[in-house]
Amino acid sequence: MLNASLQEPLPMTCTSALRHIVLCDFLDGITSAKHAELVYEFSQLKHRIPGVRQFEWGPNVSPEGLDDGFTDCFTLTFDDAGARDVYLTHSAHLAFVEQLKPWLGRVLVFDYYPQEHPG
Repeated sequence: MLNASLQEPLPMTCTSALRHIVLCDFLDGITSAKHAELVYEFSQLKHRIPGVRQFEWGPNVSPEGLDDGFTDCFTLTFDDAGARDVYLTHSAHLAFVEQLKPWLGRVLVFDYYPQEHPG
């Protein structure tokens, strides 16, 4: 149940940056060398595609057991939705997706604008 203070309509502030989260469920057969190569190639998209502000990555370390099999999280921050749209159709991104596909069981993508709750 939500805390009563969270249910009250309060003004929120929103940044113009757009966050693009990619959760990956890598196949069991992936080697650590191939995994490292894919992470590196993903990180390089920041330098190859304009509008990507930041790239972050990390393996799942949650003790809750609610990861649904997803092993890795990648977060890209874009200047805005237009920059994200350029990224999605950019040849460097499309080539990376083809490189990644054979090693993925599943992928989940979620985009959002960060909001801060005052107080």
